Amino acid sequence: MSEQSGTNTETERGGTWSPESWRTRLAAQQVRYEDSGAVETAVHKLRELPPLVTSWEIERLRGFIADAQVGKRFLLQGGDCAETLADCRAEQITNKLKILLQMSLVLVHGLRKPVIRVGRLAGQYAKPRSSPSETREVDGKSVTLPSYFGDLVNRAAFDAESRRPDPHLMVRGYQHAAMTLNFIRSLLEGGFADVHHPEYWDLSFVEHADLPAARKTAYEQVSRSLAEAVEFMEALGEGRVEELTRVEFYTSHEALNLLYESAQTRRVPHREGWYDLTTHLPWIGERTRALDGAHVEYMRGIANPVGVKLGPTTDPAEAVALTEALNPGNDAGKLVLITRMGAGKVEGALPGIVRAVTDAGRRVLWVSDPMHGNGMVTASGVKTRHFDAIADELRKTCAVHREVGSVLGGVHFELTGEDVTECIGGGAGVTEQHLTRNYVSPCDPRLNYQQSLELAFILSDLLRNGSASRA
Repeated sequence: MSEQSGTNTETERGGTWSPESWRTRLAAQQVRYEDSGAVETAVHKLRELPPLVTSWEIERLRGFIADAQVGKRFLLQGGDCAETLADCRAEQITNKLKILLQMSLVLVHGLRKPVIRVGRLAGQYAKPRSSPSETREVDGKSVTLPSYFGDLVNRAAFDAESRRPDPHLMVRGYQHAAMTLNFIRSLLEGGFADVHHPEYWDLSFVEHADLPAARKTAYEQVSRSLAEAVEFMEALGEGRVEELTRVEFYTSHEALNLLYESAQTRRVPHREGWYDLTTHLPWIGERTRALDGAHVEYMRGIANPVGVKLGPTTDPAEAVALTEALNPGNDAGKLVLITRMGAGKVEGALPGIVRAVTDAGRRVLWVSDPMHGNGMVTASGVKTRHFDAIADELRKTCAVHREVGSVLGGVHFELTGEDVTECIGGGAGVTEQHLTRNYVSPCDPRLNYQQSLELAFILSDLLRNGSASRA
Protein backbone atom coordinates (compact mmCIF):
# COMPACT_ATOMS: atom_id res chain seq x y z
CA MET A 1 0.00 0.00 0.00
CA SER A 2 1.14 3.58 -0.54
CA GLU A 3 1.98 5.95 2.30
CA GLN A 4 -1.17 7.83 3.32
CA SER A 5 -1.86 11.18 4.97
CA GLY A 6 -3.13 11.05 8.52
CA THR A 7 -5.32 13.26 10.70
CA ASN A 8 -4.25 16.69 11.90
CA THR A 9 -3.71 16.10 15.60
CA GLU A 10 -2.53 13.29 17.80
CA THR A 11 -1.35 12.85 21.37
CA GLU A 12 2.28 11.72 21.17
CA ARG A 13 5.17 11.38 23.59
CA GLY A 14 5.72 14.56 25.62
CA GLY A 15 2.19 15.98 25.20
CA THR A 16 -0.13 16.93 22.39
CA TRP A 17 1.67 16.87 19.05
CA SER A 18 0.63 17.08 15.43
CA PRO A 19 2.48 17.77 12.19
CA GLU A 20 1.26 21.37 12.60
CA SER A 21 1.86 21.93 16.34
CA TRP A 22 5.18 23.62 15.57
CA ARG A 23 3.18 26.63 14.33
CA THR A 24 2.49 27.61 17.97
CA ARG A 25 6.23 28.01 18.70
CA LEU A 26 8.82 30.61 17.92
CA ALA A 27 10.43 29.72 14.59
CA ALA A 28 14.04 30.72 14.06
CA GLN A 29 15.02 31.32 10.42
CA GLN A 30 11.33 31.90 9.65
CA VAL A 31 10.45 32.74 6.05
CA ARG A 32 7.92 35.55 5.58
CA TYR A 33 5.85 35.01 2.45
CA GLU A 34 3.82 37.89 1.03
CA ASP A 35 0.98 35.76 -0.36
CA SER A 36 -0.60 33.47 2.25
CA GLY A 37 -2.96 32.03 -0.35
CA ALA A 38 -0.03 30.92 -2.51
CA VAL A 39 1.55 29.30 0.55
CA GLU A 40 -1.57 27.26 1.26
CA THR A 41 -1.81 26.24 -2.40
CA ALA A 42 1.79 24.98 -2.37
CA VAL A 43 1.35 23.14 0.94
CA HIS A 44 -1.88 21.52 -0.26
CA LYS A 45 -0.12 20.34 -3.41
CA LEU A 46 2.74 18.83 -1.38
CA ARG A 47 0.26 16.97 0.84
CA GLU A 48 -1.25 15.31 -2.23
CA LEU A 49 2.01 14.25 -3.88
CA PRO A 50 3.51 10.77 -3.28
CA PRO A 51 6.19 10.43 -0.59
CA LEU A 52 9.84 10.80 -1.55
CA VAL A 53 10.97 7.99 0.76
CA THR A 54 9.23 5.11 2.52
CA SER A 55 8.74 4.24 6.15
CA TRP A 56 10.45 0.85 5.74
CA GLU A 57 13.58 2.58 4.41
CA ILE A 58 13.49 4.92 7.41
CA GLU A 59 13.11 2.04 9.86
CA ARG A 60 15.96 0.14 8.22
CA LEU A 61 18.23 3.19 8.56
CA ARG A 62 17.18 3.53 12.18
CA GLY A 63 18.30 -0.04 12.80
CA PHE A 64 21.66 0.67 11.18
CA ILE A 65 22.09 3.79 13.34
CA ALA A 66 21.37 1.70 16.42
CA ASP A 67 24.25 -0.57 15.36
CA ALA A 68 26.54 2.41 14.84
CA GLN A 69 25.75 3.71 18.31
CA VAL A 70 27.48 0.65 19.77
CA GLY A 71 30.33 0.54 17.27
CA LYS A 72 29.02 -2.13 14.90
CA ARG A 73 28.67 0.23 11.93
CA PHE A 74 29.98 3.65 10.89
CA LEU A 75 27.99 6.49 9.33
CA LEU A 76 29.37 8.54 6.45
CA GLN A 77 27.21 11.58 5.71
CA GLY A 78 28.17 14.08 3.04
CA GLY A 79 27.15 16.28 0.16
CA ASP A 80 26.55 19.87 -0.85
CA CYS A 81 26.21 22.71 1.61
CA ALA A 82 23.16 23.75 -0.42
CA GLU A 83 21.78 21.98 -3.45
CA THR A 84 20.42 24.11 -6.25
CA LEU A 85 17.68 23.19 -8.66
CA ALA A 86 20.15 23.71 -11.49
CA ASP A 87 22.37 20.98 -10.01
CA CYS A 88 19.77 18.31 -10.79
CA ARG A 89 21.93 16.94 -13.60
CA ALA A 90 23.11 13.40 -14.22
CA GLU A 91 26.83 14.14 -14.13
CA GLN A 92 26.72 16.11 -10.89
CA ILE A 93 24.54 13.56 -9.10
CA THR A 94 26.77 10.72 -10.31
CA ASN A 95 29.94 12.45 -9.11
CA LYS A 96 28.50 13.08 -5.64
CA LEU A 97 27.40 9.49 -5.33
CA LYS A 98 30.72 8.21 -6.63
CA ILE A 99 32.89 10.06 -4.12
CA LEU A 100 30.67 8.98 -1.21
CA LEU A 101 30.85 5.35 -2.31
CA GLN A 102 34.60 5.52 -2.80
CA MET A 103 35.10 7.12 0.61
CA SER A 104 32.91 4.45 2.18
CA LEU A 105 34.97 1.69 0.58
CA VAL A 106 38.15 3.18 2.05
CA LEU A 107 36.45 3.23 5.48
CA VAL A 108 35.15 -0.33 5.14
CA HIS A 109 38.69 -1.43 4.33
CA GLY A 110 40.13 0.41 7.34
CA LEU A 111 37.43 -0.26 9.93
CA ARG A 112 36.46 -3.80 8.90
CA LYS A 113 32.83 -2.91 9.56
CA PRO A 114 29.84 -1.87 7.41
CA VAL A 115 29.45 1.80 6.51
CA ILE A 116 26.07 3.57 6.36
CA ARG A 117 26.05 5.88 3.36
CA VAL A 118 23.95 9.02 3.78
CA GLY A 119 23.95 11.89 1.29
CA ARG A 120 23.09 15.53 1.82
CA LEU A 121 21.04 15.05 -1.33
CA ALA A 122 17.53 15.31 -2.75
CA GLY A 123 16.33 18.01 -0.37
CA GLN A 124 19.20 20.19 0.88
CA TYR A 125 17.59 23.17 -0.83
CA ALA A 126 17.16 25.44 2.23
CA LYS A 127 19.95 27.17 4.13
CA PRO A 128 19.99 29.16 7.37
CA ARG A 129 21.48 32.64 7.24
CA SER A 130 23.11 34.79 9.90
CA SER A 131 20.94 37.76 8.86
CA PRO A 132 17.48 37.93 7.25
CA SER A 133 18.68 40.63 4.88
CA GLU A 134 21.74 41.43 2.81
CA THR A 135 23.06 44.83 1.74
CA ARG A 136 25.17 45.42 -1.36
CA GLU A 137 26.20 48.41 -3.41
CA VAL A 138 24.49 48.43 -6.81
CA ASP A 139 25.22 51.19 -9.33
CA GLY A 140 26.68 53.31 -6.56
CA LYS A 141 23.66 52.91 -4.28
CA SER A 142 23.24 50.81 -1.12
CA VAL A 143 20.57 48.17 -1.72
CA THR A 144 19.10 45.91 0.98
CA LEU A 145 17.21 42.75 0.01
CA PRO A 146 16.18 39.50 1.75
CA SER A 147 19.06 37.06 2.17
CA TYR A 148 19.26 34.02 -0.08
CA PHE A 149 17.78 31.15 1.93
CA GLY A 150 18.29 28.47 -0.70
CA ASP A 151 16.34 27.40 -3.76
CA LEU A 152 13.47 26.07 -1.64
CA VAL A 153 12.72 29.67 -0.60
CA ASN A 154 14.08 32.22 -3.08
CA ARG A 155 16.74 32.68 -5.75
CA ALA A 156 20.39 33.65 -5.52
CA ALA A 157 20.47 36.56 -7.97
CA PHE A 158 20.66 39.91 -6.17
CA ASP A 159 17.49 41.63 -7.35
CA ALA A 160 14.12 42.22 -5.73
CA GLU A 161 12.19 39.65 -7.75
CA SER A 162 14.75 36.85 -7.23
CA ARG A 163 15.03 37.45 -3.49
CA ARG A 164 11.28 37.52 -2.91
CA PRO A 165 10.28 34.29 -1.09
CA ASP A 166 8.25 32.18 -3.53
CA PRO A 167 6.14 29.37 -2.00
CA HIS A 168 5.92 27.53 -5.33
CA LEU A 169 9.65 26.80 -5.00
CA MET A 170 8.69 24.21 -2.35
CA VAL A 171 6.86 22.26 -5.04
CA ARG A 172 9.75 22.68 -7.47
CA GLY A 173 12.13 21.50 -4.75
CA TYR A 174 10.02 18.38 -4.22
CA GLN A 175 10.02 17.70 -7.98
CA HIS A 176 13.80 18.01 -8.26
CA ALA A 177 14.30 15.88 -5.14
CA ALA A 178 12.10 13.19 -6.70
CA MET A 179 14.11 13.25 -9.93
CA THR A 180 17.38 13.07 -7.99
CA LEU A 181 16.18 10.11 -5.92
CA ASN A 182 14.90 8.30 -8.99
CA PHE A 183 18.26 8.65 -10.71
CA ILE A 184 20.20 7.53 -7.62
CA ARG A 185 18.01 4.46 -7.22
CA SER A 186 18.50 3.63 -10.89
CA LEU A 187 22.28 3.90 -10.54
CA LEU A 188 22.35 1.67 -7.48
CA GLU A 189 19.99 -0.86 -9.02
CA GLY A 190 22.30 -1.03 -12.02
CA GLY A 191 25.31 -1.73 -9.79
CA PHE A 192 27.30 1.44 -10.45
CA ALA A 193 30.21 -0.99 -10.67
CA ASP A 194 32.94 1.45 -11.63
CA VAL A 195 33.31 2.64 -8.04
CA HIS A 196 34.50 -0.85 -7.10
CA HIS A 197 37.67 -0.55 -9.14
CA PRO A 198 40.04 1.53 -7.01
CA GLU A 199 42.72 1.35 -9.67
CA TYR A 200 40.60 3.81 -11.67
CA TRP A 201 40.35 6.37 -8.87
CA ASP A 202 41.87 9.81 -9.30
CA LEU A 203 44.79 9.70 -6.86
CA SER A 204 46.81 12.38 -8.62
CA PHE A 205 47.01 14.35 -5.37
CA VAL A 206 49.55 11.83 -4.05
CA GLU A 207 52.08 13.32 -6.45
CA HIS A 208 51.89 16.76 -4.87
CA ALA A 209 55.21 17.84 -3.42
CA ASP A 210 53.75 18.85 -0.04
CA LEU A 211 52.40 15.38 0.68
CA PRO A 212 54.76 13.35 2.92
CA ALA A 213 56.33 10.32 1.24
CA ALA A 214 54.98 7.97 3.93
CA ARG A 215 51.44 9.13 3.29
CA LYS A 216 51.84 8.74 -0.47
CA THR A 217 53.01 5.17 0.03
CA ALA A 218 50.16 4.39 2.43
CA TYR A 219 47.49 5.67 0.01
CA GLU A 220 48.93 3.70 -2.88
CA GLN A 221 49.09 0.53 -0.75
CA VAL A 222 45.45 0.90 0.32
CA SER A 223 44.40 1.45 -3.30
CA ARG A 224 46.26 -1.68 -4.43
CA SER A 225 44.81 -3.69 -1.55
CA LEU A 226 41.28 -2.60 -2.44
CA ALA A 227 41.83 -3.49 -6.09
CA GLU A 228 43.13 -6.93 -5.12
CA ALA A 229 40.14 -7.51 -2.85
CA VAL A 230 37.74 -6.63 -5.65
CA GLU A 231 39.56 -8.92 -8.08
CA PHE A 232 39.29 -11.73 -5.54
CA MET A 233 35.55 -11.17 -5.14
CA GLU A 234 35.11 -11.09 -8.91
CA ALA A 235 36.96 -14.41 -9.18
CA LEU A 236 34.43 -15.99 -6.81
CA GLY A 237 31.66 -15.63 -9.33
CA GLU A 238 28.95 -13.40 -10.68
CA GLY A 239 26.68 -13.68 -7.65
CA ARG A 240 29.40 -12.42 -5.33
CA VAL A 241 30.11 -9.45 -7.58
CA GLU A 242 26.45 -8.50 -7.65
CA GLU A 243 26.35 -8.64 -3.85
CA LEU A 244 29.43 -6.43 -3.66
CA THR A 245 28.15 -3.81 -6.08
CA ARG A 246 24.71 -3.44 -4.54
CA VAL A 247 24.83 -0.83 -1.80
CA GLU A 248 22.17 0.96 0.22
CA PHE A 249 22.03 4.74 0.18
CA TYR A 250 20.01 7.13 2.31
CA THR A 251 19.21 10.82 2.07
CA SER A 252 19.34 13.64 4.59
CA HIS A 253 18.81 17.37 4.77
CA GLU A 254 18.39 20.12 7.32
CA ALA A 255 14.69 20.34 8.20
CA LEU A 256 14.68 24.12 8.02
CA ASN A 257 11.47 24.92 6.15
CA LEU A 258 8.81 23.33 8.33
CA LEU A 259 6.03 24.06 5.86
CA TYR A 260 7.77 21.72 3.42
CA GLU A 261 8.52 19.03 6.02
CA SER A 262 5.11 18.97 7.70
CA ALA A 263 3.25 18.83 4.38
CA GLN A 264 4.83 15.42 3.72
CA THR A 265 4.48 14.14 7.30
CA ARG A 266 2.09 11.20 7.37
CA ARG A 267 0.85 8.10 9.08
CA VAL A 268 1.52 4.90 7.18
CA PRO A 269 -0.28 1.54 7.10
CA HIS A 270 0.76 -1.10 9.66
CA ARG A 271 3.09 1.23 11.61
CA GLU A 272 2.59 3.52 14.56
CA GLY A 273 3.57 7.16 14.59
CA TRP A 274 4.18 9.82 11.99
CA TYR A 275 6.94 9.86 9.38
CA ASP A 276 8.58 12.78 7.61
CA LEU A 277 8.63 11.31 4.12
CA THR A 278 10.74 14.04 2.48
CA THR A 279 13.95 12.33 3.64
CA HIS A 280 15.31 9.47 5.71
CA LEU A 281 17.37 11.51 8.18
CA PRO A 282 16.33 15.13 8.82
CA TRP A 283 18.44 17.24 11.15
CA ILE A 284 18.16 20.44 13.21
CA GLY A 285 20.86 23.04 12.74
CA GLU A 286 22.86 24.96 15.31
CA ARG A 287 20.67 28.05 14.79
CA THR A 288 17.33 26.26 15.22
CA ARG A 289 17.80 23.84 18.12
CA ALA A 290 16.13 25.95 20.85
CA LEU A 291 14.27 23.66 23.23
CA ASP A 292 11.15 25.83 23.07
CA GLY A 293 11.44 26.43 19.33
CA ALA A 294 9.39 25.22 16.39
CA HIS A 295 12.03 22.87 14.98
CA VAL A 296 12.46 20.84 18.17
CA GLU A 297 8.68 20.76 18.52
CA TYR A 298 8.28 19.35 15.02
CA MET A 299 11.14 16.84 15.22
CA ARG A 300 10.09 15.39 18.59
CA GLY A 301 6.96 13.92 17.06
CA ILE A 302 8.27 12.12 13.98
CA ALA A 303 9.40 8.51 13.84
CA ASN A 304 12.47 9.19 11.69
CA PRO A 305 15.92 9.14 13.21
CA VAL A 306 16.81 12.81 13.69
CA GLY A 307 20.08 14.71 13.98
CA VAL A 308 21.03 17.82 15.95
CA LYS A 309 24.05 20.05 15.32
CA LEU A 310 25.92 21.06 18.50
CA GLY A 311 28.44 23.89 18.45
CA PRO A 312 31.08 24.97 21.01
CA THR A 313 28.66 27.19 22.94
CA THR A 314 26.38 24.25 23.76
CA ASP A 315 25.86 23.86 27.49
CA PRO A 316 26.23 20.19 28.54
CA ALA A 317 22.92 20.32 30.43
CA GLU A 318 21.25 21.71 27.31
CA ALA A 319 22.61 18.82 25.26
CA VAL A 320 21.08 16.34 27.72
CA ALA A 321 17.78 18.23 27.66
CA LEU A 322 17.72 18.04 23.86
CA THR A 323 18.19 14.27 23.96
CA GLU A 324 15.31 13.99 26.42
CA ALA A 325 13.02 16.19 24.33
CA LEU A 326 13.78 14.50 21.01
CA ASN A 327 14.04 10.93 22.31
CA PRO A 328 12.12 10.72 25.58
CA GLY A 329 11.98 6.92 25.38
CA ASN A 330 15.77 6.75 24.97
CA ASP A 331 15.19 4.46 22.00
CA ALA A 332 18.13 3.02 20.08
CA GLY A 333 18.76 4.44 16.62
CA LYS A 334 16.62 7.53 17.14
CA LEU A 335 19.06 10.38 17.80
CA VAL A 336 22.25 11.58 16.12
CA LEU A 337 24.33 14.30 17.81
CA ILE A 338 26.54 16.06 15.25
CA THR A 339 29.29 18.05 16.93
CA ARG A 340 30.80 21.03 15.07
CA MET A 341 33.28 22.66 17.40
CA GLY A 342 36.15 24.09 15.35
CA ALA A 343 39.66 22.68 15.68
CA GLY A 344 40.67 25.24 18.29
CA LYS A 345 37.65 24.62 20.54
CA VAL A 346 37.25 20.83 20.50
CA GLU A 347 39.34 20.11 23.58
CA GLY A 348 37.65 22.80 25.65
CA ALA A 349 34.02 22.26 24.65
CA LEU A 350 33.48 18.67 23.55
CA PRO A 351 34.53 16.59 26.61
CA GLY A 352 31.93 18.17 28.89
CA ILE A 353 29.13 17.62 26.41
CA VAL A 354 30.06 13.99 25.75
CA ARG A 355 30.47 13.22 29.46
CA ALA A 356 27.12 14.79 30.37
CA VAL A 357 25.20 12.85 27.74
CA THR A 358 27.09 9.63 28.50
CA ASP A 359 26.65 9.96 32.27
CA ALA A 360 22.92 10.55 31.76
CA GLY A 361 22.74 7.19 29.99
CA ARG A 362 21.36 8.71 26.80
CA ARG A 363 21.53 6.61 23.62
CA VAL A 364 22.96 8.72 20.81
CA LEU A 365 25.14 8.35 17.75
CA TRP A 366 28.10 10.70 18.02
CA VAL A 367 29.04 12.19 14.67
CA SER A 368 31.80 14.71 13.94
CA ASP A 369 31.20 17.61 11.54
CA PRO A 370 34.68 19.12 11.19
CA MET A 371 33.57 21.55 8.49
CA HIS A 372 31.30 24.18 10.01
CA GLY A 373 33.48 25.27 12.90
CA ASN A 374 36.51 25.88 10.70
CA GLY A 375 35.39 28.61 8.35
CA MET A 376 37.71 31.49 7.53
CA VAL A 377 37.82 34.49 5.21
CA THR A 378 40.90 35.29 3.15
CA ALA A 379 42.43 38.75 2.95
CA SER A 380 40.62 39.23 -0.36
CA GLY A 381 37.26 38.41 1.25
CA VAL A 382 36.74 34.85 -0.02
CA LYS A 383 35.05 32.43 2.39
CA THR A 384 36.98 29.17 2.68
CA ARG A 385 38.08 26.35 5.00
CA HIS A 386 41.52 24.88 5.54
CA PHE A 387 41.98 21.15 5.02
CA ASP A 388 44.48 20.97 7.89
CA ALA A 389 41.96 22.45 10.36
CA ILE A 390 39.31 19.96 9.23
CA ALA A 391 41.70 17.03 9.71
CA ASP A 392 42.84 18.46 13.06
CA GLU A 393 39.28 18.62 14.39
CA LEU A 394 38.79 15.00 13.40
CA ARG A 395 41.94 13.95 15.27
CA LYS A 396 41.00 15.89 18.41
CA THR A 397 37.43 14.60 18.33
CA CYS A 398 38.70 11.04 18.07
CA ALA A 399 40.96 11.65 21.08
CA VAL A 400 38.07 13.04 23.17
CA HIS A 401 35.88 10.01 22.52
CA ARG A 402 38.77 7.69 23.31
CA GLU A 403 39.39 9.51 26.61
CA VAL A 404 35.72 9.56 27.65
CA GLY A 405 35.11 5.99 26.51
CA SER A 406 32.32 6.89 24.09
CA VAL A 407 31.88 5.77 20.49
CA LEU A 408 32.54 8.13 17.60
CA GLY A 409 30.19 6.50 15.12
CA GLY A 410 30.17 8.80 12.12
CA VAL A 411 31.31 11.88 10.22
CA HIS A 412 29.47 14.65 8.39
CA PHE A 413 31.18 16.48 5.51
CA GLU A 414 30.29 19.16 3.01
CA LEU A 415 31.82 17.85 -0.21
CA THR A 416 31.37 17.44 -3.92
CA GLY A 417 32.63 15.06 -6.56
CA GLU A 418 33.60 18.03 -8.72
CA ASP A 419 37.06 19.57 -9.20
CA VAL A 420 36.16 22.74 -7.30
CA THR A 421 38.63 25.05 -5.56
CA GLU A 422 36.75 26.15 -2.44
CA CYS A 423 38.75 24.70 0.48
CA ILE A 424 42.49 25.30 0.68
CA GLY A 425 45.16 22.76 1.60
CA GLY A 426 45.41 19.00 1.34
CA GLY A 427 47.44 16.93 -1.06
CA ALA A 428 45.62 18.51 -4.01
CA GLY A 429 47.63 21.66 -3.28
CA VAL A 430 44.79 24.23 -3.40
CA THR A 431 46.05 27.64 -2.25
CA GLU A 432 44.33 30.99 -1.73
CA GLN A 433 45.41 31.95 -5.24
CA HIS A 434 43.49 28.95 -6.64
CA LEU A 435 40.16 29.80 -4.98
CA THR A 436 38.91 31.93 -7.86
CA ARG A 437 39.64 29.20 -10.42
CA ASN A 438 36.48 27.15 -9.79
CA TYR A 439 34.56 28.45 -6.77
CA VAL A 440 30.92 27.66 -7.53
CA SER A 441 29.23 27.00 -4.16
CA PRO A 442 26.29 29.37 -3.54
CA CYS A 443 26.90 29.25 0.22
CA ASP A 444 29.72 27.44 2.04
CA PRO A 445 33.00 26.02 0.66
CA ARG A 446 33.14 22.27 0.03
CA LEU A 447 35.86 19.67 -0.16
CA ASN A 448 36.60 18.67 -3.74
CA TYR A 449 36.97 15.10 -5.00
CA GLN A 450 40.66 14.75 -4.16
CA GLN A 451 40.37 16.40 -0.74
CA SER A 452 37.40 14.20 0.14
CA LEU A 453 39.20 11.00 -0.81
CA GLU A 454 42.34 12.06 1.06
CA LEU A 455 40.27 12.79 4.16
CA ALA A 456 38.76 9.30 3.93
CA PHE A 457 42.28 7.83 4.03
CA ILE A 458 43.19 9.98 7.06
CA LEU A 459 39.98 9.03 8.86
CA SER A 460 40.46 5.36 8.07
CA ASP A 461 43.91 5.52 9.61
CA LEU A 462 42.59 7.26 12.74
CA LEU A 463 39.84 4.73 13.24
CA ARG A 464 41.94 1.68 12.36
CA ASN A 465 44.48 2.65 15.01
CA GLY A 466 41.82 2.81 17.68
CA SER A 467 41.95 6.57 18.09
CA ALA A 468 38.27 7.15 17.55
CA SER A 469 36.32 5.19 20.09
CA ARG A 470 35.99 2.27 22.42
CA ALA A 471 33.13 0.16 21.17
